Amino acid sequence: MPTLTVTARGQVTFRKEILQHLGIKPGGKIRLDLLPDGRAELKADQAKGSWRDLQDFLKDRTNGARLTIDEVNEAIAEAGTAAGMRGLERP
Repeated sequence: MPTLTVTARGQVTFRKEILQHLGIKPGGKIRLDLLPDGRAELKADQAKGSWRDLQDFLKDRTNGARLTIDEVNEAIAEAGTAAGMRGLERP
């Protein structure tokens, strides 16, 4: 089990292999859940999409045409799949 050292400023540096194991890339965020008994759980924070992201995603696919609800749902599923696949990529 890796051991990390805390600096005088309260900072910790994670080794590259730990970040790769967690799926965290430069610019990524880490989520720390505090648990009972002084324990914590560390995870890669999954970015949440916004309506603006969806709008931008759809803009390139519609050429200004209005979409049916089924077409919007299909685009949402496609964007979710693409986002999920990005989270699974390993360097």
